[in-house]
Amino acid sequence: MKVGIWVGLLAALSLGACGTPIPVAAPAPEDLSGEAIHLAAGGPPATPQAACWGRDTIPAMIETVTETVLDQPELRDKDGKVTRPAGYSSTARQRMVHDRQEVYIRTPCYNQLTPDTIATLQRALKARGYYLQPLTGDLDPATMTAIRRYQADHGLDTPVLSLKAAETLGLVAVDKSKL
Repeated sequence: MKVGIWVGLLAALSLGACGTPIPVAAPAPEDLSGEAIHLAAGGPPATPQAACWGRDTIPAMIETVTETVLDQPELRDKDGKVTRPAGYSSTARQRMVHDRQEVYIRTPCYNQLTPDTIATLQRALKARGYYLQPLTGDLDPATMTAIRRYQADHGLDTPVLSLKAAETLGLVAVDKSKL
């Protein structure tokens, strides 16, 4: 008899909550900023297991700063009318934000990037609004641009598909020890 009361109570509670949405936290965007390894010379780091690496060159970034300076203030008469307008000059200078860099990114191995896998990549990027073209299964410029846009929004500005991005997009199996 007591079991029946508990079942009825649970059913009433569950039905009472049917119209109330349960808040679900959105997954945090994947941070890919640590995927690029900057090396001044040499190749990618030695890894104990078979790993594939992609290389990209990040161009130097130079910022131009333009500054406008008041050289001569305006002059006004006693009634407030401008008799001579103000004089300004502009100076521009450039500063180096960062030098050109060679970076290495752990990436899915070439033999894993079959036309079916690339079509799946395009589908995953399309679902997220990054790839707008028809699915072709080709690693074409539109796909590379979509990869760069997706990764740049997650902290890695390169068209080389990182292994972590491939895992996030569901293209390669995730190592259970990382979970």
